[in-house]
Amino acid sequence: MSNVSEWSQSGEYLSFRSSIPLRKIVVDPDDSKAWQIYDSGPKSIKYPLVCLPPVSGTADIFFRQALALSARGIRVVLAEAPSYWSINEWCEGFRKLLDYLAVTKAHIFGASLGGYLAQKFAEYTISSPRVASLILCNSFSDTSIFKGHESATVYWMLPALVLKKMLLSNFEPEPAKDQDMVRAVDFMVERLDSLSQNELASRLTLNCIRSYVEAHKLINLPVTIIDVFDRAPLSLTVREELYKCYPQAKLGHLKTGGYFPYLSRSAEVNLHLLIHLRQFDNTSMATADRPLVNTAQADS
Repeated sequence: MSNVSEWSQSGEYLSFRSSIPLRKIVVDPDDSKAWQIYDSGPKSIKYPLVCLPPVSGTADIFFRQALALSARGIRVVLAEAPSYWSINEWCEGFRKLLDYLAVTKAHIFGASLGGYLAQKFAEYTISSPRVASLILCNSFSDTSIFKGHESATVYWMLPALVLKKMLLSNFEPEPAKDQDMVRAVDFMVERLDSLSQNELASRLTLNCIRSYVEAHKLINLPVTIIDVFDRAPLSLTVREELYKCYPQAKLGHLKTGGYFPYLSRSAEVNLHLLIHLRQFDNTSMATADRPLVNTAQADS
């Protein structure tokens, strides 16, 4: 459906692919279900940063986070789930993945659906916490904002081409003068094209099946919310609802960046991630093998 994107041929992306291997990990009885992960940084760290993609993304959309943050000594895990059809099934699969990777608790950076699932996982494991903190980017806490509730039960039977067209209809053209935003969309379209019908249908089902986060259970969790002011994929009402869920959250606002700021404004997003993670320096939940205070200040 899409041509080869500029970024997938860039030296930066090729460096990522050559230095951080893609691993396929099966944690379910069904051996056809494999998590795809890139695990960078020191494996001795038991509280890594785990990045979860949106509906249309693959794990490698966070390659700029993996390269920059692992260079700081942070363990960064990019994780892409196999096809799960319920929130509980996804949460149980993710819990097993953390067990497999010997991760005690995860600091989770989730974009859109990834952020929603991160919140649901924190809620799912509340009696035996597996989430150290949350960083939510262009995310939401209630699926009622989407109009696909009625369709959620039939996504499994729709052709891949139809599902991809549904998602592409949400990709508004970026301003031609902002080349990084244009490149980000091109790269995301290419990633979307690589997903199978089963993967797309299951993600859309999770995105639209009626559910919401019981945020009052997560009130003591450190949270940072990263939002973009221009061309925001979610309405102001949805964003304000997320702020209300987490009155304790720190807010990281970007003036520009479009739908995929972790690609188009990676330096700014990485700075917000560093600022969030450095509060755990010199604690048992540190994400790196050395303090982040100086490095975060150096970039600010």
